[in-house]
Amino acid sequence: MERLDQFMARANAAYYAAHDPYRDFTTSPEISQVFGEILGLWAAVVWAQIGRPDPVLLVEAGPGRGTLMADALRAIGRVAKDFQAALRLHLIETSPRLRAVQAERLPGATWHDRLDTLPDAPLVLLANEFLDALPIRQFVRRGGRWMERFVEAGRFVECTLQPPPPNPLPQGEGEDIIMELNEPALAIGRSLGARLSARPGAALFLDYGPERRSNGDSLQALRDGQPADPLAAPGCADLTAHVDFAALSDAAIGAGAVVHGPVPQGVFLTRLGLFQRTDRLARTQPLARASGLIEAARRLAEPNRMGRLFKALALGSPGSSTPPGFEG
Repeated sequence: MERLDQFMARANAAYYAAHDPYRDFTTSPEISQVFGEILGLWAAVVWAQIGRPDPVLLVEAGPGRGTLMADALRAIGRVAKDFQAALRLHLIETSPRLRAVQAERLPGATWHDRLDTLPDAPLVLLANEFLDALPIRQFVRRGGRWMERFVEAGRFVECTLQPPPPNPLPQGEGEDIIMELNEPALAIGRSLGARLSARPGAALFLDYGPERRSNGDSLQALRDGQPADPLAAPGCADLTAHVDFAALSDAAIGAGAVVHGPVPQGVFLTRLGLFQRTDRLARTQPLARASGLIEAARRLAEPNRMGRLFKALALGSPGSSTPPGFEG
């Protein structure tokens, strides 16, 4: 019997070690090259806002195939050569198989298993669909008390909390209430908050989940591109859960950072010029390719697709300017 977060961590480690996740799902950088390009330019603007430090770490957490960063670096090299000269590329990735893929596209990068091994220097960090794969704990209210979910033989087993979780669970009436806790995400928020309070920098997270805390079971699995039972055949499916942006924000603020957002991804990308850049690119392409580019931008930004469920959240150093996309 394993606690849910232990089961999820083990299952995802096995999955990413042996599978190409992009056969099961498609992330924003794989949908449109413009996504990575405008995030690269976002990083260049933020670098100027924090005083143009040289050197500066350009970090991506969970870089997948390296598509986002390859597109970002291409845009940076085209219009922000001073930033290109100052940046040092660092990637946070635990999968040896994915590291090998990234090395082919991103020569000169330095890899890390964890955030806390990054050099002590100013940074700009990008993280797209990184937090959703971090392991969660789940708690269920039964008979007026909280139980924790464990996994045994492909099913949930509920056990009395011993010891209680580090964050107090709500008291009061109600049964069959499910609460989720992502301790690794909170640790990242605290670590980045402390880092950004001590030196210039910023971090941008794009992921899916509600703007405010909500109850419920958000654990889900994709196997062979289809929804699957999260507890069945561990290591054969990608397990994810909704990101608690409010808890992440509180953790970062408590450690000294400032927070911007979350805002819907569609709003954020539109403010950064997603459709203008896509239109310019489409004019240079054959009709079928141009139509595909425009459709990809709509998929990323329209509210009934990825534009509302996905959110953008930025962390910054105290006194720093509001980063692009978070105005208003």
